[in-house]
Amino acid sequence: MLAATILGSSMAFIDGTVVNVALPALQNALQASISDVQWVVESYALMLAALLLVGGSLGDIFGRRKVYISGVAVFAAASAWCGLARDIDMLIWARSIQGIGAALLVPGSLALITASFPEETRGQAIGTWSGFSAITAAIGPVIGGWLIEHSTWRWVFFLNLPLALAVILLSAKVPESRNENASHHLDWLGALLVTLGLGGVTYALIEWPARARHGGYLVAAAAVLGGFALTGFVAVEHWSHAPMVSLKLFRSRNFAGANLLTLFLYASLGGLMFFFPIDLIQIQHYTATQAGAAFLPFIAIMFGLSRWAGGLVARHGSRIPLTFGPLVAACGIALFAIVPQAGSYWATFFPAVVVMGLGMTISVAPLTTTVMNAVPESESGLASGVNNAVSRLAALLAVAVFGAVLVTVFNHSLDRSLDQLALTPDVRAQIDAARPQLAAAHNRNLMVQGAITESFLRGYRVVIWIATGLATLSAITAWLLIESAPMNH
Repeated sequence: MLAATILGSSMAFIDGTVVNVALPALQNALQASISDVQWVVESYALMLAALLLVGGSLGDIFGRRKVYISGVAVFAAASAWCGLARDIDMLIWARSIQGIGAALLVPGSLALITASFPEETRGQAIGTWSGFSAITAAIGPVIGGWLIEHSTWRWVFFLNLPLALAVILLSAKVPESRNENASHHLDWLGALLVTLGLGGVTYALIEWPARARHGGYLVAAAAVLGGFALTGFVAVEHWSHAPMVSLKLFRSRNFAGANLLTLFLYASLGGLMFFFPIDLIQIQHYTATQAGAAFLPFIAIMFGLSRWAGGLVARHGSRIPLTFGPLVAACGIALFAIVPQAGSYWATFFPAVVVMGLGMTISVAPLTTTVMNAVPESESGLASGVNNAVSRLAALLAVAVFGAVLVTVFNHSLDRSLDQLALTPDVRAQIDAARPQLAAAHNRNLMVQGAITESFLRGYRVVIWIATGLATLSAITAWLLIESAPMNH
């Protein structure tokens, strides 16, 4: 039972981290622009964030095991499609189907544990699930990096197929469970509106740098459509008898504050996790295996100290750890911008990863506890689902916004550098054609290549400082909105 849920949720966790390591390789293999690469991540994140709560509701109504196995099967089929993709457009479509599969399986893993274990052993089971999920999330990028380095990026997706088969076989023996009191009315209109809304806003943010001069009206139309759809979503959730997101939950100051904190903190983490492997591989010339291993200290700290962090709320209340943790994380993120971009990993990125890992460890367990304590026990599943969806939404928006900022700074910096070089119109046109690839663009002229590298680093550092600001903002949110004593219901 535990093995089935650990392996299943690990597929989704691993996919989120390994694909980031694979991005430079598939960018080169498929001649993709930076916006194409963003869509590889965003198409998956969009469907997962928008449909996560629907996936949880489907499990409650039709049976958690049935929906969980269905999610694993969809995820596996889409993984095979990703691995066989002939071009970047096919890969992006396959990734969106993979996101739908993840939206069905992610809520199911914890729901199956909750339904299958009695209250006295449930805590241990969830702890085991968390621990082993962390280990697989750590090993995944290293194995994925090794496969990319010694074979092809396609194995990152094919790796899911034997895991999925094992999960389906193990899940066949798990007893079925469902919520007999669950409303059979599914909020499909809300799901459609939130998908359209997030899709429109994400499209506008990703495509704006490339289309601002030509086709800007399409970007503007997508942004307006997205805004209207999200406004409609809030209205539907307010008036619906069975809303996907119960807005009443946000009347709790602790719940609203914890989710706002989640949005800021996970946006900073999501943006960093997307661009850091690109910097390591394309600028620092790390191998894919080394880039996959770069975050191992982060996972090790979270795994080793998560039990200690889980007791912080009981000892100190919610406000102190949720203010102190994000501040420490902000210091760690700032180190990524400050450290020299040359030298050994241990002298440059290792301290940044350790400090950020410590800050996130202090934050994550108290944040989950605060969310669960902020609502009545009968609504704890929904509260957990909303918080999970907010963390996914944060990463979705961060990759889109940070990408737009990085591309804008990169183009501005590169223009200034190229204006100082005596380049023929033909050479300049060649550079402009490769510009959408950012750091993946190569030029035989060493001065031009130096300008490309320096322009990327300028944009990258701006993005890291924005991430630092967001982590600091999450600490301020905790101090202002989270009540100092833990709420108990």
